[in-house]
Amino acid sequence: MMDEKMFVTALQERGLQLTDKQLKQFNIYYDLLIEWNEKVNLTAITEKEEVYLKHFFDSITPSFYTDFREIQTVCDIGAGAGFPSIPLKICFPHLQITIVDSLNKRINFLKQLVEALDLDHTQLVHARAEDFGQQKEHRAQYDLVTARAVARMSVLSEYCLPVCKIGGLFMALKGVSSSEELSDAKKAIQLLGGEFVENHQFTLPIEGSGRSLIMTKKTKNTPKKYPRKPGTPAKSPIS
Repeated sequence: MMDEKMFVTALQERGLQLTDKQLKQFNIYYDLLIEWNEKVNLTAITEKEEVYLKHFFDSITPSFYTDFREIQTVCDIGAGAGFPSIPLKICFPHLQITIVDSLNKRINFLKQLVEALDLDHTQLVHARAEDFGQQKEHRAQYDLVTARAVARMSVLSEYCLPVCKIGGLFMALKGVSSSEELSDAKKAIQLLGGEFVENHQFTLPIEGSGRSLIMTKKTKNTPKKYPRKPGTPAKSPIS
């Protein structure tokens, strides 16, 4: 798998040079993740070299396809254990991050993590994505909205596009079989004010599992009725 040295080298090859402080932050992240995972179900992946590859490295892949130095505000919907937003924040400390999760236990883990990593400009919100997307202070506010392994693309678009600002990006981190999902989501993306940009397909280094990064640009305002009430997008996706 990917030990620390390989992690550093793989990022260097993509133009990302980690400092000692950043490496230490990833170490602390791993230790806390494993400690908390014993009481809160955060991840099934616990081997250090697997976490570095399948969680940390995987979370940083969006920065290979867009210039994060030009992004200020990031919203991570359904972040769970902080993926992808916390690894991105470690690599790009200038980012202002808002993390949304519906489970308070995960928010409590993230609070301790943010403190232990000494991260500034990191806001944690305990809310359902549908409720969050209707809040005026968050609607159409973010340069970049991310989500990783949360829901199918048609449902995810309804969670994420309402909080993305016009001209901003929505990036969905997916497994390899995303083409059919994307095809099903075309109508939802358009209706919610988005425009499909590209589906980047690639493999993770070393073990070669497939990944997709679906990029959508927000081009117009999302109609006020979206997102619908909690549970509705998942039960009856826009089609």
